[in-house]
Amino acid sequence: MAKNIRIKIARIEKDMTQAQLAEAVGVSRQTMSAIEKGDYNPTIKLCIAICKVLNKTLDELFGGIDYE
Repeated sequence: MAKNIRIKIARIEKDMTQAQLAEAVGVSRQTMSAIEKGDYNPTIKLCIAICKVLNKTLDELFGGIDYE
């Protein structure tokens, strides 16, 4: 899986830690870390929650990333 550096950048722009973002979307910090590293394929529901918290669109954060 591809790394998702876009989530990390958006999170840092909002001055949030992985733990803070994880709490805001209802997952563990480890899960958020795995998403950023590309080790975890998030559900569409989780993708949308992340987008809402970071005020980004699905395309901005997840567009063009191969999660196979």
